[in-house]
Amino acid sequence: MKREGERYYGKKPWLKSYEDVYTKSLEPYPEIPVFKFSDDSAEKYPEQRACTYYDREISYKEFKDHRDRLATALFDLGIKKGDMVATVLPNSPQFAIADHGILRTGGVNVPCSPLHKADTLEHEIGTSGAKGVICLDESLELIKSIKDMTSLEFIIVTSVKDYTQNEPELKDIPGTYQFRDLIAKYESKPPSVEIDPKEDLALLQFTGGTTGLPKGVMLTHFNITSNVLQTIPWLLCSFADQFKGDGAVLLALPLFHVYGHWAMNTTIYLSQNMLVVSDARDYDGCIHLVKKYEPWLQIGVPTQFMKMISKEKDLQGIKMLGGSGSASLHPKIAKKYEQVTGTPLTEGYGLSETSPVTHYDIGAMNGYLGFDSEISVKVGTIGVPVPDTEVKVVDLETGEEVPPGKTGEMYVKGPQLMKGYWPTPGKGLADGWLPTGDVVRMDEDGYFYIVDRTKDMISVSGIKVYSQVVDEIIEEHPAVDISATIGVPDPERPGSERVKIFIILNDDYKGQITEKEIIEYCRERLEPYAVPKFVEFRDELPLTPILKIWKRKLKEEEIRKMKEKGILEE
Repeated sequence: MKREGERYYGKKPWLKSYEDVYTKSLEPYPEIPVFKFSDDSAEKYPEQRACTYYDREISYKEFKDHRDRLATALFDLGIKKGDMVATVLPNSPQFAIADHGILRTGGVNVPCSPLHKADTLEHEIGTSGAKGVICLDESLELIKSIKDMTSLEFIIVTSVKDYTQNEPELKDIPGTYQFRDLIAKYESKPPSVEIDPKEDLALLQFTGGTTGLPKGVMLTHFNITSNVLQTIPWLLCSFADQFKGDGAVLLALPLFHVYGHWAMNTTIYLSQNMLVVSDARDYDGCIHLVKKYEPWLQIGVPTQFMKMISKEKDLQGIKMLGGSGSASLHPKIAKKYEQVTGTPLTEGYGLSETSPVTHYDIGAMNGYLGFDSEISVKVGTIGVPVPDTEVKVVDLETGEEVPPGKTGEMYVKGPQLMKGYWPTPGKGLADGWLPTGDVVRMDEDGYFYIVDRTKDMISVSGIKVYSQVVDEIIEEHPAVDISATIGVPDPERPGSERVKIFIILNDDYKGQITEKEIIEYCRERLEPYAVPKFVEFRDELPLTPILKIWKRKLKEEEIRKMKEKGILEE
């Protein structure tokens, strides 16, 4: 006989979490272009602050005006519907204006990290076929070095100090256009363009490249706008309308990343003030904005929240909800954040291919907002799927769907799912599903737990070791601040690996604990095959532009060292 949950929810036990709190479906989603968000905010809340950057405040009326002036300039420079324009910009008003300005022309934004080296930029800009690029003046020489290997026809430059209260004097740079000069010269009258939201691309977002060569993810206007609407109930329950046009969100995570891009558009949809921090590692700048504007929400990654709570004295009395994503959030960080701020830090999950959000932990946020429901708080979970998101867990060996409690690779689909990998619609999908590459398990209530990335799994004599599980256990040790577990080749057993852990110690324990003590700690808590053979203490670990620990880079470094020492053959 079927249990109560199975009878009503079938293979979607997470739907029970929606009862009396969220609608089971938000369909049909409106078919609108992304820039409709800034249109609506400028119309309904023209004087509301859209963006604050180095203490300069920009209203939604001004934001839309500059967006349309840039769009008019881009039309004049030859950009038409479907054309790609790359942006190589840090967090700034220029990024947000450029993003919506490019889309207003019917063009497609190709956001690239300003930290990229020449080869990666050449790959992303060259592969996209971008006709123009908007970049910092300090990136100009780098852009010029790859220009001849791409389809670039023009370069627009801006300064990190543009749109601050102390804007630098504009200087003529041969072969370029100045961002601020174009805004000043052109009228706010871009030609109308017909957008098909379900078919037309808004973003060509290259994957982070932490597990290989970046691939271009084709996201449509419909993908992006739908995902914003899918996540609003999770952030605000039934209070979304009350939040519109009033409030601020701290945006310190890179806007050129799909996670930051979603946070930016969500804030614009809510007609709220984007508190933009140029450098994601500028925690003093974050504290300054938090104290001055008292944002209700910070969107970030675990390393940022860890650094923020280290400034506990500065956050006293600050009530600021936290939404974490992009990497696994350790429970001790969430617990400490709530102790410091009195507000929950909840975890979500997503991918570039899903615009990005597919899951969100609703328990803590729901309880904080005072909504009367029986939804429980579950530690260590990425939560349940957002509305209209299909999820299944597939056995890594057989490809068959597995029941709750069993591990397997997660497959997802929904309105936020990409059109495909550039340039082929459907590429990367399997019968309309996206294989995420993440190993998960789902509990009886439909809550999901990340076990590991398939590419981060370690094979010890054919036995799978989940690196994330090892990290979570190691980080319970009071001496450990951050850890990163990888597999290194076993020279004595070809095809097998050995476990190595890199550790950043808490300040109080530096020089007070040994590698041997860490290994003994692991022996008491891990299966013998998962116990590390090597432990290395470091002061810092390599991070991706989105501040995730770069395990692939660590592994490449270890393999190179082994080859240099003759331990591994070339």
